[in-house]
Amino acid sequence: MKKEAIIEDPYLEYIDLANIGGDQAAAPPLPQPAQPKPGEFKLIGKYTPRVDGRKIVTGEALYTHDLVFEGMLIAKILRSPHASADVVSVDLGPALSYPGVKAALKLKDGRVKWAGEPIAAVAAVDERTAEESLKLIKVEYKVLPHVVSVDKAMAQGAPLVQNEGNVAKSNEYTRGDAEKGFKEADVIFEQTYKTSWEVHQPTETHGSLAKWDGDNLTVWDSTQAIQSVRDGLARSLAMPASRIKVIKHYMGGGFGSKLGVNDHTIIAARMAKETGRPVKILLTRQENSDCVGYRPTAWMTVRAGAKKDGTLTALTLKNYNCGGIGRGDRCSEPFTDVYKCANVKVEEYAVFVNTCGSRATRAPGHTQATFGLEGFMEELAARLSLDPLELRLKNYSTKDKGDTGTPYSTKGLEQCYKLGAEKIGWSRRNKKPGAGNGTVRTGLGMASQIWPGAGVPGTLADVKLYNDGSVEVDCGTQDIGTGTRTHIAIVAAETLGLEPRDISVHIGNSDLPWAPISGGSLTVPSVAPAVRDAALKAAEYLKGLAAKKLNVAPAEIVLEDKKAVSKTDPGKSIDLKELARTIPRPMPFHGERANMTPGFAYQTFGAHFAEVEVDTETGKIKVKKVVAAHDIGRVLNRQTAESQVIGAITQGMSAALFEEKIMDPETGTMLNPNLHDYKVATAMDIPEIVPIFADVIDDRLNNLGTKGLGEPPRIPASAVIANAVFNAIGVHVREIPMTPARVLAALKRKEAGK
Repeated sequence: MKKEAIIEDPYLEYIDLANIGGDQAAAPPLPQPAQPKPGEFKLIGKYTPRVDGRKIVTGEALYTHDLVFEGMLIAKILRSPHASADVVSVDLGPALSYPGVKAALKLKDGRVKWAGEPIAAVAAVDERTAEESLKLIKVEYKVLPHVVSVDKAMAQGAPLVQNEGNVAKSNEYTRGDAEKGFKEADVIFEQTYKTSWEVHQPTETHGSLAKWDGDNLTVWDSTQAIQSVRDGLARSLAMPASRIKVIKHYMGGGFGSKLGVNDHTIIAARMAKETGRPVKILLTRQENSDCVGYRPTAWMTVRAGAKKDGTLTALTLKNYNCGGIGRGDRCSEPFTDVYKCANVKVEEYAVFVNTCGSRATRAPGHTQATFGLEGFMEELAARLSLDPLELRLKNYSTKDKGDTGTPYSTKGLEQCYKLGAEKIGWSRRNKKPGAGNGTVRTGLGMASQIWPGAGVPGTLADVKLYNDGSVEVDCGTQDIGTGTRTHIAIVAAETLGLEPRDISVHIGNSDLPWAPISGGSLTVPSVAPAVRDAALKAAEYLKGLAAKKLNVAPAEIVLEDKKAVSKTDPGKSIDLKELARTIPRPMPFHGERANMTPGFAYQTFGAHFAEVEVDTETGKIKVKKVVAAHDIGRVLNRQTAESQVIGAITQGMSAALFEEKIMDPETGTMLNPNLHDYKVATAMDIPEIVPIFADVIDDRLNNLGTKGLGEPPRIPASAVIANAVFNAIGVHVREIPMTPARVLAALKRKEAGK
């Protein structure tokens, strides 16, 4: 039998880019401008409303779903109803003869491996015609056995999902000697923690619109990665990337599921070419739940040896993760990096089942790992009769790889511990988990976080000055709902002595200067320094013009309050609009994000603290308060930064308490592919959330000292709630979502002494 390649997650770029940092040690850093001292900025670090906020709330902002073109066709995809089958034949004829159908494509030959896999597609004059014509396509299947349960996939005799077997080693790591470390321990402790499949569920489902102009293709896409979509289309369509333009004005969320080119985008482009008309394809909520990935599960057995004082002597992880037909996530980094430990061993295995491949989901791998690692640390602290915060501080590291590797450029985790503990009132926690009386128990928990977030050197941005005083910033990045336009405007305005509303920001077009994906917490630390670099060059040009006008040295000029002013003689100044009239033509200034200083590891850190109530009769959990303290370098816009934290905690709480993709073992289909049956947190569930920033500026990283924030607050958000529940009831639930049934089962386990 021919060996079949395992289908890899096409979004591994997300992981690779997110880990840029210490690996850049060999690259010489570009010259960096002098760093402003804290307090020198007027705009950066303050609260600034979104420059496009009014557009968004009034409906003026255009999303991919909103776009309509003359003569536009609507495309729909016929998907396999079977989780495993051979496609024997596909007859498009009846669909092509249906009135209003303009094109049909066969998409699949051979083996189908998951229910929802694309088989064929049609493009028609309207949505109803497209849907009706799909029903006419005749497909003959040879249905085969399938498996959609992790434990059944691992069992002897299970149907094979991949020819090489249903379990494959995906990652291993060793340092020191774990067995030696266990022999040195006073206490050896082991537990298993599980996380479920978590569906992305963005407000705006996936969608694309394709339009050809001769040999040139323009695609409007709901994407986190306009540059990657362009490059993916070029490969798939075998055409030059220079003839493809990808545009994204606004989008309603992605969380990692929209990080590259999708099947439906390629289908829209092919059908638009065939028909000579624009083609739009929007996925339904069910398709979005079923067919474009999810966070893979993790089944983590954690074992550690420790001295009586809490010193870790050994730490091991054996993890089985399930990403459907793909390999899923690696969960090792928090285990290998967060805590000081010389002896560590990690083994990770991918378990294959007949579901679509998983995709990167906000902090892939780290979120699952942190639930396991931080839950384990909480239980270990109880076993050693130590305060959980004391245990973490006992094993605090200042270098990566558990204090055995490269020094961190900066690490503000200790400050995060202090700030968060004070704000939550850590001294109120139950000294012994489960202490207290009454049906409703209260508990406090904590969890730590690590994530790269260093950004991508080589990111480009242009600042252009016009002789009417207007300023334009161009960058081929995208705003995925996090306020990218606003932070770009803030950085440019700060540097040029203007206000954010004075800056015209152009993004969301792949023809603009290159920028990376908006995933992995890359956008701010990649884009903002490039904008700063270009704006500093523009500022020097303006200072030179002003110096001639004011008869002072350029070094004496500062740009502030829309004027060029002499530092030594403030009476000498010139309005920037008046100064701009001397600009002979539009003047572009090119900026680039420089390399970081070599020889350091660049990471973000954080600590969450939570307070919960648990009803021991019903098993219901109520989250009362979450304090989130983060070290992300310099905060650019405190308003949008706090919004990021609040959104991430809400998402983490939702996963901790509610979210779970449920598969039918008989049919191999998802049983809850909608927002009625797939429960997510609502406004009624959101607790008091207190964001705190440690403000540890990283001068070695970039010219603003800033790091990424997209992932960090999501990472410990589920773990901290589980740990607070443990403190409340004296038993760790060890599996999310922590449904009432699982809470009650944990309480029974406690009663049985297990």
